[in-house]
Amino acid sequence: MDIAAAPSPIRERAGRLRAELGKLGLTGFIVPHADEYQSEYLPPSAERLAWLTGFDGSAGLAIVLADKAALFVDGRYTLQARSQTDTAVFALESLVDNPPARWLAREAKAGDRIGYDPWLLTVAEVKRLSEACAGADAALVAVEANPLDRIWDDRPAAPLGQVTMQPVSLAGETASAKIAVLQAALAERKADAAVTGNADSIAWTLNIRGNDVAHNPVALAFMVLPGAGKPVLHIDGRKLSNAVRTELADIADIESPASFRANLTRLGGNKAKVLLDPATTAEAIARTIEGAGGTIVEGADPAVLPKARKNSVELAGTRKAHIRDGAAMVRFLAWLEKNAPGNLDELQAAAKLAELRADTARRDGSELVDLSFTTISGAGPNGAIIHYRPTPATNRKLETDSLYLVDSGGQYRDGTTDITRTVAIGTPSAEMRDRFTRVLKGHIAIATARFPAGTSGAQIDALARQALWQAGCDYEHGTGHGVGAFLSVHEGPARISKLGTAPLEPGMILSNEPGYYKPGAYGIRIENLVVVLPPAPIEGGDKPMLGFETISLCPIERNLIDPAMLTPPERNWIDAYHAALPGRLGHLLDPAERAWLREKTRPL
Repeated sequence: MDIAAAPSPIRERAGRLRAELGKLGLTGFIVPHADEYQSEYLPPSAERLAWLTGFDGSAGLAIVLADKAALFVDGRYTLQARSQTDTAVFALESLVDNPPARWLAREAKAGDRIGYDPWLLTVAEVKRLSEACAGADAALVAVEANPLDRIWDDRPAAPLGQVTMQPVSLAGETASAKIAVLQAALAERKADAAVTGNADSIAWTLNIRGNDVAHNPVALAFMVLPGAGKPVLHIDGRKLSNAVRTELADIADIESPASFRANLTRLGGNKAKVLLDPATTAEAIARTIEGAGGTIVEGADPAVLPKARKNSVELAGTRKAHIRDGAAMVRFLAWLEKNAPGNLDELQAAAKLAELRADTARRDGSELVDLSFTTISGAGPNGAIIHYRPTPATNRKLETDSLYLVDSGGQYRDGTTDITRTVAIGTPSAEMRDRFTRVLKGHIAIATARFPAGTSGAQIDALARQALWQAGCDYEHGTGHGVGAFLSVHEGPARISKLGTAPLEPGMILSNEPGYYKPGAYGIRIENLVVVLPPAPIEGGDKPMLGFETISLCPIERNLIDPAMLTPPERNWIDAYHAALPGRLGHLLDPAERAWLREKTRPL
């Protein structure tokens, strides 16, 4: 969706919202980046935060008070938010260092009535914000109708993407078997039912895929999972063909979204104990169940962990997807070397990569269903914007003696990919090579890590940063996120991050992507996807250890590596990684591309 980033619309929209709040007796309003399903990626109809502030990143929140307003983003989006919003209207704040609850506790005045849409904030968020308001003698007030929706005159319609079935040959397990596993988990929690709007969880459980959100093959819906019997899927029937409806009816009862609230009320009226994840469930759902007499059992979405533990069929499909994706990346980098520098720009490069992904999939007898996210194609200083996306207004040429960062991925029926490469256009500086090599050392440290069962991502995140820290450098994002199997490119519960508390388990797919960013100059990131391997013995050791298998297949820029900075084991890793590529990818390459790959994978 195109967001007007000029200051005048932002100031005018904030003013219109304040006028609407005055009619409701409110002195403030909270606008999160969220929809009623608590999705990370939103359809255009739910991009309220972007419409109001101009900021269109995937994480953020705004608070509008009578005399001030703030936009909260994390470190990935600081530069982007500054360039997109009007900072005279929205002061920029850190989601991490000065989160909304802390800001409200300081800025709210006694007697303030601060509104929120209970479908757009989670149970956990409402609790934190309520406590902050109470501490300031203010009130957090739920509104039945979102006042922002009343002033969003050209709001797009809700999506109606068609649902398809994911065959067992790719899913590896029937929906009935998955439902049985989840119902056993409910019994352990002594819960009568679970409710979720998590589109990934619903897609995984029912073996369906959708087309409601760009780059995410999911259908927006709610699901009520009882302790026994069929789950109830609340979905717009226009998304279902007759064939899909017939197949789904064998495993789930299909009802309209309009009956969802009545279903929640019925659960409450039956005094049901309902499992909800407070971090991912809209507060309106809990409010409705409890208001009707039910009890909330707080706990993780029961599908999140089994979904993250990929089965052997999902892993086999993902590995196949990475072969064709790696070949597409090789073809792109070979093309890039021929065409940059010159007149090539960020948008042209991103378009060429998408074209080569689709063409390479066809060579492999497959199909590129979609990209897995909008390609980050950052030349020079734009590469320092961590989640940068080129637009006609920001588009830069790939200039000589600069760095170009491309972070991209594909959605294939058998797997999801996500890979980042940083390329030297011309001759890199000594500083660029130093920073790149330090990032590479961190990447290798994660790729080669061994760790005992129960280890979390937070415990190994520092391995990726050590070489940068020694030079007084760091990066403002996590080192890795979970990745789905033809599902979202961002998946919980595990991540390699200072905040990653979930243990890493065999079958999980995560990214390994340390980076370095020099604002106004360049950005560096090296990203591969890895699979957590089962515990294996180490010679002379006391206990078996888990490890990682790197599944992304694409050379790492040799011109940016300073071999003198690498230890012998690090050099051995990069040489072994490169040595395997021609044999894995060559069948999908033209002769000239194969020759290019052989040159780029010579031993250091």
